[in-house]
Amino acid sequence: MKYLIFANTPAHVHLYKHVVGELRTRGHDVLVLARDYGCTVELLEWYDLPHEVYGYCDTAKGSLFARLPAHYARALYHVRRFDPDLIFGMGGYAAHTAALTRTPSVLVLDSESTSLDHAVSTPLARAVLTPDTFRKELGENHHVFPGFKECAYLHPEVYEPNSSIRDRLDVGTDEPYAIVRLNAFGSHHDVGQGGIDEADCRELIDSLAERSTVFVSDEGRDIDLAETPAEPFSLHPALLHDALAEAELLVADTQTMVTEAALLGTSAIRSNSFVGDDDMGNFLELEEEGLIFNLASFGEVLEHSEMLLDADGVAAEWERRRDAYLAEKCNLTSLLVDVATERGDAESVDGVRRFGEAPPSEREAAPVVDWA
Repeated sequence: MKYLIFANTPAHVHLYKHVVGELRTRGHDVLVLARDYGCTVELLEWYDLPHEVYGYCDTAKGSLFARLPAHYARALYHVRRFDPDLIFGMGGYAAHTAALTRTPSVLVLDSESTSLDHAVSTPLARAVLTPDTFRKELGENHHVFPGFKECAYLHPEVYEPNSSIRDRLDVGTDEPYAIVRLNAFGSHHDVGQGGIDEADCRELIDSLAERSTVFVSDEGRDIDLAETPAEPFSLHPALLHDALAEAELLVADTQTMVTEAALLGTSAIRSNSFVGDDDMGNFLELEEEGLIFNLASFGEVLEHSEMLLDADGVAAEWERRRDAYLAEKCNLTSLLVDVATERGDAESVDGVRRFGEAPPSEREAAPVVDWA
């Protein structure tokens, strides 16, 4: 069979990279159709995944919308030329090109905040897959799985730690380090949203640097680090998860990397304008399980980051919580390969159930330890 996969962001590359490898190992033909955004193309080249680029988009708000007509035209050209049996993606590009070419499509979604995108894409898909923490119904083809999209590449059955990462970062075996991750807020679902501003970021770095080495991964905010005690994360972006796995702490105003930290057993603080009563279900669950902190005010961010770096036993406790949590989560790569080989028939795949068919298993939340 022939499979086409849309990769519009770096996170999409990670989601599907092992799926592509497994399908090709089984003798199937796979093409990744990519948008040149952030380090998406760099990652595809690093993992040597077969791909074509259908368009470019920078991190500025409005950049995507100005280029949409050309993007769709080129994407449709590549889809027709490749002539896939099934298309995977995370939204409109996949659903719309699939509908125009009469190709079945499978969407993997995890953000409840993109209502417009859901309205114009999910009715066209053969199957829509979301984590079982997803709190919004997306129609009769909506199915859920136990886990997150990050379980496709960070589940213990898939992820292999890189033993050379500390040497690459030039940090000692027992040297604590923290990572600050700054979001560009340039995607369509980020319109009107924001995170840690530059002044607060500088204060945060100064505080973290008193307790650890600090690396900053800046997606596109271009905050000047010259006069701060931080170092830019200068390794290839494909090594960021390995660095995160060894870190003492992540402080971020982005979404995906916070979930990644939780699945790697690294304590994490998330602070952006999404945090609040209407927050996404996955982040609420991760906080209930004691794996992350969702904090709206910068004062709380500073207080909790200092507390986590000063306390003893945090790393061991977070690994214990992670192990207990992931024991109930699926290997999403295996599940997506099964969905692919069933031509998108999610109902026939073990581990997938219809949205609302049965509630998620009730788990007793891990006790939140007072690290103060």
